[in-house]
Amino acid sequence: MRTLLLLGAALLLSIPAGSQEIGTNPHDQLARGIFGELIEINTTGTPAGDNTKAAEAMAVRLRSAGFPESDVRVLGPHPKKGNLVARYRGTGRRKPLLLLAHLDVVDALPADWSVDPFKFLERDGYFYGRGSIDDKSMAAIWVATFIRMKQEGFSPDRDLILALTADEEVVSEYNGVEWLLMNHRELIEAEAALNEGGGGQMKGGRNLLNTVQASEKIYQSFRLEVKNPGGHSSRPERDNAIYELAEGLTRIGRYDFPISLNEITRAFFERMAALQTGQLAADYRAITRRSPDRAAVARLSQAPYENALIRSTCVATQLEGGHAENALPQTAKAVVNCRIMPGESPAEVQSALVRVLNNRKISVTSIAVARPSAPSPLSPEIMGPIEKITSEMWPGVPVIPVMSTGATDGLYLRNAGIPTYGVSGLFGEVDDNRAHGQDERIGVKQFYEGREFLYRLVKALSS
Repeated sequence: MRTLLLLGAALLLSIPAGSQEIGTNPHDQLARGIFGELIEINTTGTPAGDNTKAAEAMAVRLRSAGFPESDVRVLGPHPKKGNLVARYRGTGRRKPLLLLAHLDVVDALPADWSVDPFKFLERDGYFYGRGSIDDKSMAAIWVATFIRMKQEGFSPDRDLILALTADEEVVSEYNGVEWLLMNHRELIEAEAALNEGGGGQMKGGRNLLNTVQASEKIYQSFRLEVKNPGGHSSRPERDNAIYELAEGLTRIGRYDFPISLNEITRAFFERMAALQTGQLAADYRAITRRSPDRAAVARLSQAPYENALIRSTCVATQLEGGHAENALPQTAKAVVNCRIMPGESPAEVQSALVRVLNNRKISVTSIAVARPSAPSPLSPEIMGPIEKITSEMWPGVPVIPVMSTGATDGLYLRNAGIPTYGVSGLFGEVDDNRAHGQDERIGVKQFYEGREFLYRLVKALSS
């Protein structure tokens, strides 16, 4: 009987993906259970949130699956900011591979949602819940992948490290990746890392492309300020702090930084050109030339996404001024948020703003310290398996390298010398991205397919 049971288990594990109905096989069910558990643990940055509780829950899962206590640790700088770090032991032939996801989520107001944001719900082909896209789906998949490989007796040629972290969504001293690098770097030291930031794009249910995030822009805000003696509003003067600042902001709003492509954005436009038609395809090709066509640059600059990919951008995001409705303003302030291309200096951007303002009355000071990070190389060792598995699972869907116009925890790893790639295989509608928004959700089919994609990818990169 024992022999028959073992044979049956071996046959089950050898069943090719897709031969069982999606969602009914044990691997999908395992991932679903973990996903649901994570969604229902509040990990917001509010007093009600507790990242440690989620980390401990995942630690229990891994220990129950047979991982030794010494290889599953929850640690952090604050009682509610715990990070899970787990290690799957391999042969050690190569340096480890780090699998990263963050457990914390942005806050969600129940009154704004049509469902409870902290209750796991499957409805109409979607999984609902805060963090279903960003980033608990990936966290659940990594835990399920570790457990599945343990059940299969998989022996990787390198250690696999799982890190589920805190405070990716907020700027704080409790950021999990930064804290681990500063205090326990040996636990997450790796040759490369897989993270959020990339994924599949769909249109009307049709898979279009699978993206790999290998770079991101530099986040830097500046405070603009004008001071004035003020006076009585019944005797207005030409010299007005609010007017001075407003005119300066208008000049910044009309200014375009020079275009600047890197390896990642160049590859993006080259590969995307093959998927487009007409003028857009021609403009994508033209932008990659040594001397880009001015008309193409002008047209692409009108589209917010393309404009953000080809140059640094700065935009006014906050404004305040004056102290009384019947007094001339003594102070006017604004915050200008810049997203700077990798390789460009925040100090040079600051100098450009001063030059564009052309007004000594407007001071420009940086807010916090910028954290530049160099793009990760598009090495065949990483891109090859991603492209191969994408082709196997979704024939005809191309893999497109992308630069994130936002920011992820990948910047800390890249600055620490660990190349980081945002890749998930989790597809979503380009016109229905609900991350950080109301009724956040992910497709049921897309979640299960992403689980299988990441499982295959980890095996390909570690055997």
